[in-house]
Amino acid sequence: MRCRHDSRPSPPYTITTQSPCICGSAVPVRRSSRLSTSAPPTDVHAMPPPSPRPAPPSAASHAALQLLERLASGYHLLCQYKCRDALAVFHSLPERQKKTGWVLCQLGRAHFEMVQYAEALQAFELALKIEPHRLCGMELHSTILWHLKREVGLSYLAKRALDFERNSPYACCVVGNCFSLQKEHDTALKFFQRAIQLQPDFAYAYTLSGHEYSANDDFEKATACYRSAIRFDERHYNAWYGLGNIYYRQEKYDFAEQHLQAALKINPSSSPLYCYLGMALHANQKPEQALNMLATAIDLDQKNPLARFQKAQVLLSMDQHELALTELKTLVEMAPKEGSVYQMLGKVYKKLGDHSNAMVNLTRAMDLSPKDAQQIKAAINNLEKEDNAEEEEDL
Repeated sequence: MRCRHDSRPSPPYTITTQSPCICGSAVPVRRSSRLSTSAPPTDVHAMPPPSPRPAPPSAASHAALQLLERLASGYHLLCQYKCRDALAVFHSLPERQKKTGWVLCQLGRAHFEMVQYAEALQAFELALKIEPHRLCGMELHSTILWHLKREVGLSYLAKRALDFERNSPYACCVVGNCFSLQKEHDTALKFFQRAIQLQPDFAYAYTLSGHEYSANDDFEKATACYRSAIRFDERHYNAWYGLGNIYYRQEKYDFAEQHLQAALKINPSSSPLYCYLGMALHANQKPEQALNMLATAIDLDQKNPLARFQKAQVLLSMDQHELALTELKTLVEMAPKEGSVYQMLGKVYKKLGDHSNAMVNLTRAMDLSPKDAQQIKAAINNLEKEDNAEEEEDL
């Protein structure tokens, strides 16, 4: 509050200019800047000693500072996408701190960036249980459910977010992901655009909008969304990947390389980014560099089936059939119901002259991929013609 000036008259004060004599002699002292009344002047030798230095921090405050330092260190590592190091820091926290909503969301985000969706989902679900009304982080939670194709779980999360705060940009992203999983891209776009209206600098909402436009083959609007995301957050590597993917689909492989490399500079620990860059390099007639990128993708994530499949394709194009066969055999164990894997196995066995195994794998591919039946039938017919030709030569 602002003090009013007192209008009452002040009592008569006098300014002391000189202290009385001490020990019988007149000792001059400096002038006092304080108004004094009739109280006797203070002896300079009787002044109290200066106040002591502040006491060192107690054990409790020292522990609090150490805790904040560890939290900041983990978050800094996560922002640099050093996810393994960030996980180590967060797991070193005391159990009571590790079971807080904020820390659990950071753990979930670290696992998400490492494509460990099961562990990430577990962390986000526990965070939701501990702090039911925490909306920040739900957009990643919903993206994980989208990747895992959990329609029921995503629908429940969307309803819960809307019931709590309908006008939250995070809630709108959750609902948008829910509709996106059901292939209702236009409805999903409405919710992502609503999230942007509520928070105009929400880079992730722009990126999700770009993904939906890209799914609708509207590359112009998708590109505009990705560029808007980068304008608000230049370290948003998802948008750089989105632009690279669009250029790859448009067969502009040089631009695809450039944007995917920009994404990797931001997040050098992403197995999918190395995989997509390898695909772009292979399409741009750079098989050796493509193999290096795909090998790095597999080293970062041994369970990345796309990286192994693309590596087998590159090896097949380089006529390294035995190495391609090794990769495909490993891939069959990881994805036993993927028709394209058996189709490529048929091609490799045909190149190796093993027509019997080639026929077995092509037939299996046709059973698993009816949409590619025409192409597979053509391969089987060519294989039968070659077998007949070999039999005629033997006769």
